[in-house]
Amino acid sequence: MSGLSELSDAELVGRAALGEGRAYGELVSRYARAAYGLARSVTRRHEDAEDAAQEAFVVALERIEECRNPEKFGGWLLTIVRNRARNLVRRETLREGDPLPFDLSSSVPGPDRVTEREELKSRLIEALGELTEVQREVVLLHDLEGWKHREIARHLDMPPGTVRSHLHYARKRLRECLGGSNDPGAEERQG
Repeated sequence: MSGLSELSDAELVGRAALGEGRAYGELVSRYARAAYGLARSVTRRHEDAEDAAQEAFVVALERIEECRNPEKFGGWLLTIVRNRARNLVRRETLREGDPLPFDLSSSVPGPDRVTEREELKSRLIEALGELTEVQREVVLLHDLEGWKHREIARHLDMPPGTVRSHLHYARKRLRECLGGSNDPGAEERQG
């Protein structure tokens, strides 16, 4: 038997529709990171993003026969993720002041490094909050997940040029919010 990782999404969807759990497990492993990233861009909270992504995977499995274009399973799934995340945000009032999740690496950094990372993480999340939902989605899918412009364009049903524009303005806004200059010569002209 060939490895499931070698099968296309369409083949895995077909097997999952027939009840093959391992095939669906392979689809989950392929899209777990993208689902979480998208859910995080909508909910802005680690725990809520995990909940929304998990809920979306359950719904997708229950409705696998409704996936009309199995070769585009990823886009179909991420639409479910986005809807679940939006519903979660509507259902719950996001609490302010909750601590940000922090994953310790194997070598524990000193207190000053922890504080520095927490401050940077807080600034980054705040800056992401300044973006529109589409800009957050585009920047997270492109810069965090490594999606190509055309993949994002298909997923969001917009032209690749529009994706590039959203990415450009999102990065520009992030630089502004994080204190970086958009113009490398700006400091020289000011001084």
